[in-house]
Amino acid sequence: MIQAEGLGKSFDGFQAVDRVSLDVRAGEVVALLGPNGAGKTTTVRMLASLLRPSRGRATVAGFDVVAAAPEVRRRVGLLTEHHGLYTRMRATDYLDFFGRAYGLPRPVIRERTAYWMRTFDLADSAGKRLGEYSKGMRQKLALVRALLHDPPVLLLDEPTSAMDPASAHQVRRSIEALRSEQRALLICTHNLSEAETLADRIAIIRAGRLIAVGTASELKRTFLGEPVMELRLAQQVDGAAGLLPGGVEPVGSGPTWLRYRTSNPETANPEVLSAMADAGLKVVTLAPLEQTLEAVYLLAVGAPAEVGL
Repeated sequence: MIQAEGLGKSFDGFQAVDRVSLDVRAGEVVALLGPNGAGKTTTVRMLASLLRPSRGRATVAGFDVVAAAPEVRRRVGLLTEHHGLYTRMRATDYLDFFGRAYGLPRPVIRERTAYWMRTFDLADSAGKRLGEYSKGMRQKLALVRALLHDPPVLLLDEPTSAMDPASAHQVRRSIEALRSEQRALLICTHNLSEAETLADRIAIIRAGRLIAVGTASELKRTFLGEPVMELRLAQQVDGAAGLLPGGVEPVGSGPTWLRYRTSNPETANPEVLSAMADAGLKVVTLAPLEQTLEAVYLLAVGAPAEVGL
């Protein structure tokens, strides 16, 4: 549904996006992560046929973003960082305006407006002017606008920004439902928990270049290595790490705990427990330390990270 090959964009000699190659399949959600200024929004604008690429090519729903730009725009639902809402209009009039711009029949506009306004708890505010809407309500209405023409491709830039937790949860549930309808979704977000929850794959962009693509678990293995196991003891012990069996790599210890890595936890963990029991030590817990997407992201973009802690 989305395929970019060597996509690039420069502005007056500044390389904003550099040779990005990415695909998003039907029924898939891909999260695009990166620092401010990394090239996320520029990439999305090229995929939406709002910016002409300086190099490379991309197709969306089978149409070239340059040669068939109007066809691409008909098939994309775009949520931008700046919504461009007409604050003097009432919500129903606003959606009617955009529905007609997409060539939808009036009955279809009314039906879809009612459905999505109910879905996002905006039905009671349908008659209000958009200037009366809160930031979160405006965000949801902009998402309704992006969905109104039932597009097969959704490009969503920070879909839950400015929302309270309940509204954000509501939007994430709706995005999950949209995936089941065989759409392709590309989501730009700074919310790493949201990315890990929603996305089938995660792409990380830095300084205009795509530096990593994969599932959350694949990226964790690539950047963080094998999980770290943590053993907690019931008493303070000096030198407990010296009791670890061969094939286990100690990575840290304290008075009542120790950490180690192993490529074969199914075999190593029982051996570790047995070694502790033979030494007369009582084990309180043995569990892997959580590997976070935050640690992956910080390593990928070159920020300091305390990996595994």
